[in-house]
Amino acid sequence: MNDFFIKENSWIAKLASKKLRSDRVAIVIGKTIHLHNTTKQDFLNDEKWVKHELCHIKQFKQNGYVIFILKYLWESIKHGYHNNRYEIEARSAESS
Repeated sequence: MNDFFIKENSWIAKLASKKLRSDRVAIVIGKTIHLHNTTKQDFLNDEKWVKHELCHIKQFKQNGYVIFILKYLWESIKHGYHNNRYEIEARSAESS
């Protein structure tokens, strides 16, 4: 899967880092991986992290942009971030 982009110093990822209380964050919106407090190279060197975020890109493709965001938010509200089925799937992808 080479059909994605990486944006360093993303304000979107910065907001996510505050919400998640995490120093380094990657967040996917569509086909773009937004990074906060990490470089593109450091991100790409972390195979598990890359696999996790590529899984989210695949989820966007499978569900469609708006539908995936709505489903993801619903899962997070209903089950919490960690138990969101899309996060469970992405964590599982880390070891594949």
